Amino acid sequence: MSDHADWLRLTLTPGLGPTAQRALLAAFGLPGQIFAAARSAIVSIAGAEATERLLSPPDRTQIDQTLTWIAEPGHHLVTLADADYPQALLTIADPPVLLYVIGDRGALNRAGLAIVGARSSTAQGVANAEAFATSLAEAGLGIISGLALGIDAAAHRGALAAPDGCTIAVIGTGADRVYPARNRTLAHTIATRGAIISEYPLGTPPLPHNFPRRNRIIAGLGLGVLVVEAALNSGSLITARLAAEAGREVFAIPGSIHSPTARGCHRLIRDGAKLVETASDILEELRLADPPTALQATSRRGRPATSPRRQETLGPVPPADPDSVRVLAALGHDPADIDTLATRSGLTLDALYAILLPLELDGHISRLPGGRFQRL
Repeated sequence: MSDHADWLRLTLTPGLGPTAQRALLAAFGLPGQIFAAARSAIVSIAGAEATERLLSPPDRTQIDQTLTWIAEPGHHLVTLADADYPQALLTIADPPVLLYVIGDRGALNRAGLAIVGARSSTAQGVANAEAFATSLAEAGLGIISGLALGIDAAAHRGALAAPDGCTIAVIGTGADRVYPARNRTLAHTIATRGAIISEYPLGTPPLPHNFPRRNRIIAGLGLGVLVVEAALNSGSLITARLAAEAGREVFAIPGSIHSPTARGCHRLIRDGAKLVETASDILEELRLADPPTALQATSRRGRPATSPRRQETLGPVPPADPDSVRVLAALGHDPADIDTLATRSGLTLDALYAILLPLELDGHISRLPGGRFQRL
């Protein structure tokens, strides 16, 4: 606990950023050795003002609260000096000095892939994220994401749907908070099947600038990043750029040319990201194993694991009604509004509404904002 107290004193010092913290650790060793060093030696690295704050008597309140927190089962502090610090993060430009972890700290060094995308995702995007995450988790990869609404949450759910699936949520608040609150149940499940990690002190609220910064951890933890859906100004593009800068693979799923949430993926593909249609495409690129063998093996629960191509093509039984078939053909695979469908199909609006509702209830189509419909 005394060692943890020194790490907390170092990282909680106001105005002493991670770069200066790492410089001090490189010069003196463990935090206890920093505090035992000569003031002049510390000043030469951190500057006089930061040294004054560092060597002032610490406010014990937050340190003691955190020590109480890590004494609870499943709560951990993982520092740069720990053997189970994520080795992948040591290769990024700005590795966190300390991580607050809930769950299995051993999951931090498991081979993984990040899956990210739009918060305002389409129904198809959510389905794709879940299917890819499940297939990749069945192949043995941990799934890394950010616990946000939309694609992030779908990726976590998909990983948890796989037998023995593991997922890591990298959050932009203190580890004692769940944001957004509607993902509270999902977060609790993740903590039992993987880990929730944060570099921010306990009690940190969801400040806007924390989320782009945490993206470097999402990008750096895995072997690569899969972007499922992203607008042109999406934070997912930041994650993809950080992954590329860290030497990770970047994958993207293409979408409709009319969909705003596909434009970010299309830009990534134009800039060199690898276009993928199945999870097998990712596994082959990463050269982890022969995908059919790895994914069709019997799981530990005694049932065959689902191959990515099979999983991603499963869907509702095609309708037999000729008018329903006609409407699906008119809809195609791009979102369309009711007037467009009427023009394409030659059906009246009343007839279309009578056909669209059963198609929606049977899982063939999804209703989108703005009165549009999309085929699933």
